[in-house]
Amino acid sequence: MEPGTSQVPSARQFAVEQPAARGLTEEAFVTELVVSELVTNAVKYGGPPTGLRLIGDAALICEVSDAGKATPHLRRARDFDEGGRGLMLVAQPAQGWGTRHSRSGKTIWCARAIEPR
Repeated sequence: MEPGTSQVPSARQFAVEQPAARGLTEEAFVTELVVSELVTNAVKYGGPPTGLRLIGDAALICEVSDAGKATPHLRRARDFDEGGRGLMLVAQPAQGWGTRHSRSGKTIWCARAIEPR
């Protein structure tokens, strides 16, 4: 992905189209929210290059990679804080989430169960 916040809308669109193409239209809204939060955090705090991958099987796994080394952490934003809610929005609907580090940066992932058809 190209650097900067201009990549967030295209990431959101990708997040809606991919589950919908597999018949998972009810997953699209939450996937769009999760991708939007993770990509925004990657752009703001991680640095380029930024990557997005959605993997669907028994779970829908969203992975966002960036060049940053810092491990993100959940925090409770106060009512008047302008930020600090992103990872909470990601973790809430997820069955699991975490961080993998590599030589080139990190990948934040989250997984949500897919209801069987």
